Amino acid sequence: MSLITESQVVLHLTGADRTSATRTLAQTLVTSGRCTDLEQFLADVRAREEKMATGLPGGIGIPHARSAAITEPSLVFGRSAEGIDWGAKDGPAKLIFLIAAPEAGGDAHMQMLPKLARALMKPAFREALTAATTPAEVVSLVSAEVSLEAPAAPAASTATAASAATAASAAAAGTTAAAAAAPAVAAPSGGLTFVGVTSCPTGIAHTYMAAEALEAAARAAGHTMKVETQGSAGSTPLSAAEIAAADAVVFAHDLPVKDAHRFAGKPTIDVGVKRAISDGPALIAQAASAAAAWKADPTKAVASANAASAVDSAPVQQSTATRLRTWLMTGVSYMIPFVAAGGILIALGFMLAQIALGANGAVDITAYDINLPKDLPHSIMDSFNPFQLVWWAALLFRVGAVAFGFLVPILSGYIAYAIADRPGLVPGIVGGMIASVTGAGFLGGLVTGLLGGFVARWISSWKVAKGVRGVMPVVVNPLLSLLITGGLFITVLGRPIKALMDALTNGLNNLGAGGGIILGIIVGAMMGFDLGGPVNKVAYTFGTTGLAAAGTALDAPQLKVMAAVMAAGMVAPLAMALATTIRPSVFTEPEQENGKAAWLLGASFISEGAIPFAAADPGRVIPASVIGSAITGALTMAFGATLRAPHGGIWVLPLIGNWFMFLVAIAVGVVVMAAIYLILKGRDTQVPTTV
Repeated sequence: MSLITESQVVLHLTGADRTSATRTLAQTLVTSGRCTDLEQFLADVRAREEKMATGLPGGIGIPHARSAAITEPSLVFGRSAEGIDWGAKDGPAKLIFLIAAPEAGGDAHMQMLPKLARALMKPAFREALTAATTPAEVVSLVSAEVSLEAPAAPAASTATAASAATAASAAAAGTTAAAAAAPAVAAPSGGLTFVGVTSCPTGIAHTYMAAEALEAAARAAGHTMKVETQGSAGSTPLSAAEIAAADAVVFAHDLPVKDAHRFAGKPTIDVGVKRAISDGPALIAQAASAAAAWKADPTKAVASANAASAVDSAPVQQSTATRLRTWLMTGVSYMIPFVAAGGILIALGFMLAQIALGANGAVDITAYDINLPKDLPHSIMDSFNPFQLVWWAALLFRVGAVAFGFLVPILSGYIAYAIADRPGLVPGIVGGMIASVTGAGFLGGLVTGLLGGFVARWISSWKVAKGVRGVMPVVVNPLLSLLITGGLFITVLGRPIKALMDALTNGLNNLGAGGGIILGIIVGAMMGFDLGGPVNKVAYTFGTTGLAAAGTALDAPQLKVMAAVMAAGMVAPLAMALATTIRPSVFTEPEQENGKAAWLLGASFISEGAIPFAAADPGRVIPASVIGSAITGALTMAFGATLRAPHGGIWVLPLIGNWFMFLVAIAVGVVVMAAIYLILKGRDTQVPTTV
């Protein structure tokens, strides 16, 4: 099927802004059956626009996205007489192509999309689209440039004429205009050889337009250039010989260059991808100047190669605090799925038990176990009855309780794994189990993880005879590291750590109303401070590891802390969503779209939903977030809300104790934060459209 049909051409496109114009274009894909969910596709397009505006010099707009709502690669063309602001610095876009690709991509159709990007750089192609009077003409023009069949090699005369037209257009307009896509020809005498890499966040359009602009600018200047496009249609890497022969390198990218070390020792021009599209000749001139400077001073190449080699070979130096945080967060990240699955199953078991057994069901269900003696009535393995709700409650509770039994061993094991790799798993996991059995809890798990990791890494560094090396990782290391870790913990470290854990637990159990509120303020403020950053993660880790200490208890104080952590973490995105709804005039168009998305992100306990606002306006957002989140944390503790699941937001509402007041606490914090932010931003009465 063709990428574009007559029904996907809008010759008289209107719209107040790019959002409404994109909706008009996308609706044609719904009509043609190529889009199954209009709102999902529009959301994906908006997300791409928020990364970088897709307006290009010369009155072009290329909104594009990969989306699960698209069934096959498709193009929609729109032409606006007045022009629509698409974010280009030189003015509104009059020729707009909406590029829609399936989320998976990678098929034969996907290989054709870069051809459109290159075609749009041709003045003749743009002029023909401007003059077209019928949709059929547009389809014919586009199909000639972007077809599903292998394109025939262009005639030499055509390539030469296109190159001449490109040079004339570039000289007249003062901007980059690319020639027809054609293989690079040999450089004339005195010409240089360049290589480059282009990439953009989605790898659909800018990647290939930048490549074409650079290659055309190099040809116009009498040089040769070959560009590696690291885009969604795949790429053919530059060969080692091509890189070695290059006089200079141009990186035009918005994503990290893959295997950038290949270009070590070459003069390099490094810019964003749009700079290559808008100012290709200037970049080629810079590359030529850099090549000349390096040729005049060969020591620059040697110094660059040595520096790159040193960077590649030298380990990255991190502070002790950074490494410690990385080790601990590795353990926590592996533990959280056990917390989530186990906690939710336990909570569901309690909920069903109260339905089946009455008000005391959550207590009575703890008498049920997996494998009790057959003469006892509560053995799940022997007496399970799928037609009685109480047995389902018991099953959920016991499976969840078993999952909770792994929390400390997994925490400890993967801390050790982060330090020593695989050799750390045995001393870490078994050491964590010893900590759990001895009652040292998650504090013991932290210690055994660190101890086991360091011991395993130390043993792995031993220089041993060749005949012994084979048994080191499977016998010697696990044997000795486990003996040292377990032995030290049981005989020396376990008792003081257990005493510390008992003191911490007793302190939480004995917290009065005032102490609980203060703790709620602290964890709430931490959750609102950096929205998914290190401080936020410390508070979250405190809450989730507390669940391990809570075990299957019904009203442990750790459950209240977890509720305060999650409630506070929901405040910032919800507050910014509310603010954009109440006073949209003080927000840019992308911020308003971010605000709509923040409703769902906040409700799902994804604090990062407020990051776009905090990044753009940290002086107002962060103070407001800290205050609003701290209030919510305090109220949640004061109301006695509890939570056994470490994540989920409103989607785990049935598992939250005192859920109504939990929501009230969130609502108060959201309103306070939104009000503070809008007051601080009160001087901004109108924000111009973002470009």
